[in-house]
Amino acid sequence: MNRQMVSVVLAWMLMGFVCVQAQVRVTKTAGQKATIDLSGLTADPSASAQLFRKTLETDLDRSGWFVRGAPGRSEISVGGECEEGGGSVKVSCRVHEVATRSRLLGKTYRASADGARRLAHQVADEIIEAVTGQKGIFSGRLVLVGNRTGSKELYLCDSDGQGLAQLTRDRSISLAPRWSADGSIISYTSYINGFPDVYTIDVASGSRSRVASFPGLNTGGEISPNGRDMALILSKDGNPELYVMDLRSRRLTRITQTPRAAEASPSWSPDGSQIVYVSDAPGSPQLYVVSRDGGQPKRLTGRVAESVTPRWGSNGVITYSARIGGRYHVCVLNPQTLESRQITADGADYENPCWAPNGRHIACGRKTGGRSAIYLLDTMGDPPIALLDIQGNWYSPSWSAQ
Repeated sequence: MNRQMVSVVLAWMLMGFVCVQAQVRVTKTAGQKATIDLSGLTADPSASAQLFRKTLETDLDRSGWFVRGAPGRSEISVGGECEEGGGSVKVSCRVHEVATRSRLLGKTYRASADGARRLAHQVADEIIEAVTGQKGIFSGRLVLVGNRTGSKELYLCDSDGQGLAQLTRDRSISLAPRWSADGSIISYTSYINGFPDVYTIDVASGSRSRVASFPGLNTGGEISPNGRDMALILSKDGNPELYVMDLRSRRLTRITQTPRAAEASPSWSPDGSQIVYVSDAPGSPQLYVVSRDGGQPKRLTGRVAESVTPRWGSNGVITYSARIGGRYHVCVLNPQTLESRQITADGADYENPCWAPNGRHIACGRKTGGRSAIYLLDTMGDPPIALLDIQGNWYSPSWSAQ
């Protein structure tokens, strides 16, 4: 295996984008994978050790960076031991590049036995970063909307769809959850009082605050990367317009002025200087970008019938859902070049996409046959994977960075 240090720019150029990221160890073109041998990692018969091993294998398979290889014929070897004792699990993990015999990772981990799955996610992410230089996605969590109780409530789950836990019990409609950049706060829209208001939830304490309850529509709340402001859509002055709220003073700055149109779905750029949003000013929903201080918006899309629910990733690329051939499909857009690429192409509707922390994967709702489930998409070519496909309908995932 070639260990020459190269930039992730290569991978994005092969996909049609130019995005500067960290350098990597493994040199692979888009869709290529390194062979990895996991036979040297043993696990004792205990439930927690076996769960750790199975979860780690699944994470590495889903990462998109690896394909299983045989002992002695793989580029990467993973060895070590996983043992349970005294209510805890201990893992020793060693990762080597076979051709050069160089150690890429050597570390011992400990966690409570009931934390074996979360520990496996952590180890998987560290293996991925040690080998490729890229962030893993498995230590993060998803917040999403589900209706398994008959109401649209918020739920939390791990990055693999496991550990599902109900977050709200409003017996109402909850919409569009969004994580803050530091993973401590979730903002969302709730109809708990009969009208759409914007709330935040402190994830650690569970405490909830109402942020916007003006007359009319209050929705689309997303906290800025620095945590000081919130972009949101308000109709208090007429039709739905884009505003920015200072979260400390609650002072509002109106960003758009479109008296014969409606705005929706704001999302911050990674540096917090711009906001992408949806406007139907041209006669159908399309994407626009505007400075967080206001000014003249710039139209980003227009070649398809509808472009909706944009999310700006840390990679500088926007993902969104576009109506193409009568179906909604996930696309990714470079806001600098306006070059767009369609990710999904089957007969399902793909809605409300959001970036994973690694800037490669996307979580979204996939609707077919009247049911909606949460799927993992790989922008570098792996097939979609069902993350959450259980009783009820599941919508609007948002991925935490940690």
